Amino acid sequence: MAVTSSRTLRLLSLLQQRRHWSGADLADRLGVSIRTLRRDVDRLREVGYPVDAQPGVDGGYTLAPGAALPPLVLDDDEAVALAVGLSAAASTGIAGLAEPSVRALAKVVPVMPKRLRRRVDALRAVTVPGTWGTTPESGGADPDALTALALACRDGERLAFAYTAADGARTDRTVDPYRLVPLGAHWYLVAWDVDRGDWRVFRLDRLRGARGTGRPFAPRPLPADDVAAYVRERVSGGPERWRVEAVVDAPAADVRRRATWWLSVTDEPDGRCRVRLDVDDLLWAATALGLVGAPFTVVHPPELATTLTEVADRFMTATRAAAPLR
Repeated sequence: MAVTSSRTLRLLSLLQQRRHWSGADLADRLGVSIRTLRRDVDRLREVGYPVDAQPGVDGGYTLAPGAALPPLVLDDDEAVALAVGLSAAASTGIAGLAEPSVRALAKVVPVMPKRLRRRVDALRAVTVPGTWGTTPESGGADPDALTALALACRDGERLAFAYTAADGARTDRTVDPYRLVPLGAHWYLVAWDVDRGDWRVFRLDRLRGARGTGRPFAPRPLPADDVAAYVRERVSGGPERWRVEAVVDAPAADVRRRATWWLSVTDEPDGRCRVRLDVDDLLWAATALGLVGAPFTVVHPPELATTLTEVADRFMTATRAAAPLR
């Protein structure tokens, strides 16, 4: 029975990986006969998985959408990604999303093997919410490298790795890792560079061969209270970028709930708050400020006032052109 159950789960995993399978391919992957494959498909149907079978030379099996969501089979990396993603969604403050994310986390994390819970805990503990308000060139971090760095940050273990700078220069680095920050399409490591005696920000897709040295390090104060803002300052640059700042007539806590991912928010003494963001396009800044849900005053740049006026004119034109409701 254990072998049969394991094989059925394997069949489910294969059906989830590809839209269509021939019977011969599935039987070959599972190491069973066509007759046994049919029995395994019937078992999946009995527990609620809608597996469609098409006869003929071009026929095969397809896992069709069902009326209800059945259990899913995830590999290790998929399970970790799901848990970390749910954790991030739970902290966004987006209406209707946070509470279901917490419920889903409560179902997923307790049934994970201990080795996966350790990876999830490490990533959640040292990841700082960043921003999706910029659009850098595509690039990503290897999941295994990301997990290794997160564990080193959490455990306070000194790291060594090779790093390639933007100009192509390659150097060997020894660092004390502290935080991971997602920014646009990239991940960044905030670390104390042991050889240079200063804080550095490393882009993870330029980092190779990260390995723990087995040597712990004594924690030191981070270079800024807002680590995400610190990374944005260090990696921003170029004449096409804009540093935007505005004062919002609302408490910082309220604005953070609405704009966790794209604005840096600090308290003002009078109960208002100050928001900052770096963008390539002032139209995005106008959109982001509009989403805070409260009146605001632009501090800089002055060019943003022109963009806001243009956006307001578009809305006014659309309002005048709209047919009256009946």
